[in-house]
Amino acid sequence: MSKENITFRIDQNKKVALEAIATGMNRDRSYVLNEAIDAYLDMHQWQIEEIQKGIAEADAEDFASEEEVKATFARLTNAD
Repeated sequence: MSKENITFRIDQNKKVALEAIATGMNRDRSYVLNEAIDAYLDMHQWQIEEIQKGIAEADAEDFASEEEVKATFARLTNAD
């Protein structure tokens, strides 16, 4: 995989915290930043995929019935 440089501004406090994490892990800043970006992308890509699935279900009019909604609500709230 090819690598590219990227430059951005960061608050001083965040930079200090980043350095402390990198030092504690015996890694460099690039490693820690790449790990953080991987986690961020995974989370947001998952959310986007789930939203797109929900939109596709809504477009197909694939909705839960009133009974299914009530049963799920009762189960989650322990209300019988």
